[in-house]
Amino acid sequence: MRLLPVLCLVTAFVTPIAAFAEGKSIIVLDASGSMWGQIDGRAKLEIAREALGSVLSGIDPATEIGLMAYGHREKGSCEDIELVVPPGAGTAQAITDAANAMKFLGKTPLSEAVKRAAAELKSTEEAATVILITDGIETCEADPCALGAELEASGVNFTAHVVGFGLTEEEGQAVACLAENTGGKYIQASDAGSLVEALKTTVVVATPEPEPAPPPEPEALAENVDPQALLVAGGPDLDERVIQDVVFTFTPIGADGSPAGDDVTIYGRSLGALPEGKYRMVTELHEAMVEQLVDIGPASALSSPVAVLDAGILNLTLRPAPGADPDPDASWEVRGPDDVSDYGYGTAFRVFPAAEYALKAKLGAAEVNQSVVIEAGKTLDLDLIVGVGLAVVEASYADGVKVEGGDHFVEIFGAAKDIDGNRKSVTYTYGAGASFDLPAGDYVAVVTLGAASTEVPFTVKVGERVDILAPLNAGVAAFTFGDSNTYLEVLSSTKDINGNRKSFGYGYGPNWQSTFPAGDYIAMVDFAGAKTETPFTVKAGERLELTITKP
Repeated sequence: MRLLPVLCLVTAFVTPIAAFAEGKSIIVLDASGSMWGQIDGRAKLEIAREALGSVLSGIDPATEIGLMAYGHREKGSCEDIELVVPPGAGTAQAITDAANAMKFLGKTPLSEAVKRAAAELKSTEEAATVILITDGIETCEADPCALGAELEASGVNFTAHVVGFGLTEEEGQAVACLAENTGGKYIQASDAGSLVEALKTTVVVATPEPEPAPPPEPEALAENVDPQALLVAGGPDLDERVIQDVVFTFTPIGADGSPAGDDVTIYGRSLGALPEGKYRMVTELHEAMVEQLVDIGPASALSSPVAVLDAGILNLTLRPAPGADPDPDASWEVRGPDDVSDYGYGTAFRVFPAAEYALKAKLGAAEVNQSVVIEAGKTLDLDLIVGVGLAVVEASYADGVKVEGGDHFVEIFGAAKDIDGNRKSVTYTYGAGASFDLPAGDYVAVVTLGAASTEVPFTVKVGERVDILAPLNAGVAAFTFGDSNTYLEVLSSTKDINGNRKSFGYGYGPNWQSTFPAGDYIAMVDFAGAKTETPFTVKAGERLELTITKP
């Protein structure tokens, strides 16, 4: 039924005690002249004011508390009792101010003061508490013990606590009964510290907010670095076709700005793990590169340094002719300032620093040169027509007898001759089915196989195929003779005006063959100084096998 307020205030002197109170309270302060007495060289009234202010500064603002004083206005009067601050919430400062301004003059009518305080609190029908702070015993012919019994018998939920400040043991017993008869507590205070402690035990003190628990330590991430690259500041994410080509290289930097450890490389969309600190981050994407200093945070936080490349994209497609599919054999080369260069085939989706570049595209014998401008954050879509037609050259020994294999040599010349009567060689290759990508124009295909040769004029149109058949009008002569040191030469069967025969080729034994234009020939064999001449005839599209023995 009784409630003893316990405090919860942390000071330099007292271990906090959790407490709660209900109802209203009135502090009855002894303001009699005896409060000018000293403890440890200080007036008791100064100690009381200081202790009261200290305790009330920590009171819960919702606590309803008031102040009644006696002996503060008149000397020698037992009626000098006043409710200085009516009980209510938020009165702590008013009580402190009133106590600080109070004069300490008169007698000690403590019983009547407590009685009036109880009467003031009784009207609420709620639990009520009186805290009497006195440094003396009753001096106005009243009995504190009888008052306590009377208040207890009234049936009101009332408790009186008495703080005896500087009382002797005998004086304390004279007022302790007031507290004990109401279920309260008598507390003896002999100095400033014990007075503060006593007041904290009887005056309801605010319960401070519990110290918030420290946040849990964040967990370390397995990968705490997620670097990003942009073509231009504030631009969109990189195109999916190039994002995996980005290379981020991190070099730890010491306090003096020099490298302080091994490089760590992170590719594309991947994440990485780095200790906290400062790094030099080099970001490379195709021909674009940027270098910067970045700070990497703790392992528990994701760091996302951003590199701005100040670059754009060349989206290049090379076609042999309008409407044709991209040609994987078409090559491209890009060159620009600061020795920037790149090359490839067919198509390109490449990143370059913003600048003007020279573009060269080639397909077969065709070449296109033009200037391109790459702008930061933009994609240049370029569909380039190289402009070629396809020439396919086949050779035949005779009608219906194609030359197979890769032994014959095919060379393409421009049809026009220069002032000396020579044609300009355009390109060449070997073998059957020789194909050439050529710009539109007139050409001559020269096919050579062994001693046989022929040339065929033709015309190329862009986007079209032209098939050229080169008839050699030739046959094959195969010889068996001597050994590897034996020399054989094929000569014309007739001599020129100077008596010389034309040579059509030579070889060494024991076996040798070659292709010759259809016609008559002499096979001259040198058997270690003994020479023989054997006539033979080559027919177009036929094979001749000839064995020559030493005479």
